[in-house]
Amino acid sequence: MQAHVPFDKRLKRIVRRHEKMSNGVVKSVSSDGLIVAKPRLYRPRFPLKGLLAVLFLGFLFKGFLFAYLGEADYLQRVAALQSGTVLEQAGAWVMQPDPVTVLAANGVSAILPQN
Repeated sequence: MQAHVPFDKRLKRIVRRHEKMSNGVVKSVSSDGLIVAKPRLYRPRFPLKGLLAVLFLGFLFKGFLFAYLGEADYLQRVAALQSGTVLEQAGAWVMQPDPVTVLAANGVSAILPQN
């Protein structure tokens, strides 16, 4: 039974290294000419493109509402949100008209049919 202990240790080490290599490997040549494969480190990246897309769509949505409802009705609805719960107040802060929203509303109003 003792003869199997070093083998089992080596086998576990090999299996662990193999699992780490599921993200890919980096191959390098050591000083003695041997090609060595090391696991590629996994570093999750921040999805910047996704965040920018969400922000763009959010401003576009705000601009659509601003153009569809009109400035007076939009501001009235935002004021109604400001007098609500904490979550509604946070929504009112996000939905406040800003220069980007007004610019998007001007662009969207050209597309919307006039009543």
